[in-house]
Amino acid sequence: MQPTAAETPIAFVQSIIHAYERYGKAPDHALRAAQIPQSILARPGARVTADQFEALSDAAMRELDDEALGWFARRLPWGTNGMLCRAALPSADLRVALSRWCRHYALLVDDIRLEMRIEGGSAHLDVHERTDLGRQREFCLVTTLRNALGFACWLIDSRIPLTGARFPYPEPAHARAYGVIFRGPVSFQARHAGFSFDAEYLKLPVRRDDRDLRQMLLRPLPLIVLQYRRDRLLSQRLRDLLRARGLELSNADALAFELNLSTRTLYRHLSEEGTSLQRLKDEVRQEVAIHLLTKSRKSLKQVVAAAGFRNEASFNRAFRKWTGQSPGQYRHAMTGR
Repeated sequence: MQPTAAETPIAFVQSIIHAYERYGKAPDHALRAAQIPQSILARPGARVTADQFEALSDAAMRELDDEALGWFARRLPWGTNGMLCRAALPSADLRVALSRWCRHYALLVDDIRLEMRIEGGSAHLDVHERTDLGRQREFCLVTTLRNALGFACWLIDSRIPLTGARFPYPEPAHARAYGVIFRGPVSFQARHAGFSFDAEYLKLPVRRDDRDLRQMLLRPLPLIVLQYRRDRLLSQRLRDLLRARGLELSNADALAFELNLSTRTLYRHLSEEGTSLQRLKDEVRQEVAIHLLTKSRKSLKQVVAAAGFRNEASFNRAFRKWTGQSPGQYRHAMTGR
């Protein structure tokens, strides 16, 4: 495995050291666990690797029993973030999950308030400061937003490209690290901290379950800050187009035109998402066929046409592959008709 590059600014390490000072404890054990020498703490331009910072954060949260690392008036005991994740998990889509995340965060913390809002076609997650966060202000705001974004990406198993991230203080000397963390346009001297993205992502379904959550919580930091390559939004838009106009848009060129993409770009995005146009067509055809067979009284001939098949023979073959039954057997088993 290649060693990770040193991109985390020493200012974030110093914020954790401030937490130890607040609680009257020495950070020596955590620094040793992270292999961070005391000598670099006073060097303004120093950086550590993501692995070192993960080890330091994990040790500090456990030793201080505070997953907020001293940012707030009250501790967030070890396990709090896991509880927040679990409370947001049983959501139909990302909009519901992020709304729950913000609401439940407010039950734990008075110092800041998280707000999700939608304006036009953009979704915004804002952090409103309600008290003076002192020396740990920057680290608190950056980490709060990073965790929310990482958790959102993990929930839908998709990259969420940001249209902007903003922070209410002057540009720091280590501003380059913000581009690594947020991968989008970053601005400073804003009214409050927050980030923005295409609101269409809020419609994507939650793809994780309790088993995934247990696995993630064994080592949350790499998964939360993972920069996803896969972007599932294109797949969702294609599914919507196929449901609405499947017979009209029967080939890649027509679909790409509707999405303002080149056909080559369409295929490349689908490959990055780990799927294909044919697979999406088959999924939508199956969905349409099962819905009409169980929720309508349309004839088999009408179902075949609506699902985009040329004849009953090809439809029957596909349906047996999907369900192991003929369309008639499936309809009877599900509806008694």
